Amino acid sequence: MTSGGADVTVGGGPVVHGYPHLETVRAAVTALYRRLSYDTVHTFETSVAPADVAFGDQDDLYLGVQRVAREMVRHLRLPDARMIVGFREMEHAAYVELAAGPEYFIELNDRFRTHRRDIGAALAHEVMHVYLHRLDLSFPGTRDNEILTDTATTYLGAGWLLLDAYREDGASSQKLGYLTPEEFGYVLAKRALAFGESPETWFTSAQAYTAYTKGLAQARRDEQQPPLTAAGWAGRRRYAKDRRYAQDHGGAVAAGGAYSFSLDGRTLRVTFPCPTCHQRIRVPARGRVRARCTLCRTVLECDT
Repeated sequence: MTSGGADVTVGGGPVVHGYPHLETVRAAVTALYRRLSYDTVHTFETSVAPADVAFGDQDDLYLGVQRVAREMVRHLRLPDARMIVGFREMEHAAYVELAAGPEYFIELNDRFRTHRRDIGAALAHEVMHVYLHRLDLSFPGTRDNEILTDTATTYLGAGWLLLDAYREDGASSQKLGYLTPEEFGYVLAKRALAFGESPETWFTSAQAYTAYTKGLAQARRDEQQPPLTAAGWAGRRRYAKDRRYAQDHGGAVAAGGAYSFSLDGRTLRVTFPCPTCHQRIRVPARGRVRARCTLCRTVLECDT
């Protein structure tokens, strides 16, 4: 038996910002596509709707929490899974026992008795633990596995709730999950770009909206890296310099950006990450070429 829990920061110090877990986040997106396939990932084209997880103070606590838990089970297509939810005092936001099923016991932090708007966020993370457990998809180590869980929750349509639970002002702060607010924004933006969603209107937290816009800018930068044709002038110039260096040194790996060069016989090839799923793509370095990612099926216009 294993377990999973959602980290929580509540007035216990400053919230970490930036992208300290970015490489693990990108690896998690790749792992999702590899384990689920493109077709299965795209069955999650519609996110959890705000109305389906709304939880007012007038709602019965236990009936309401079971309703939201059932919505998460429905969204993740776990029809034979039953979530039994309770409350207790603890350090983390929530905790789930990952047994064989079909019943799974989830415990929520007692603070959610009076902070009901964030119950959906906590349950989204815990039910995703169940989903990944059933897929037998995990990363080694607690930290990386929790980052995988946050990333999967967000990319598969329920993690916008985790970002919306982020609030910070001069007197207090709250953040659920292991990703930073900007990293949540980045994954949500990746999803929005891949599925054509516009999650901006769902946020009730102004800080969450700001974090999303920052994450969106980072996600768009992924689409503007050489050898992609959308790369800016400086990136294309650096790439051309690195390509010449690789040609002059027998295919030695160049130290530029996320791409690298290698010599295959007499053919110089460049390897670079797909901006959608981050799988490495390898193509000849011979000018304009159209590449198709075999994992997420994104068609990429390149100038190699």
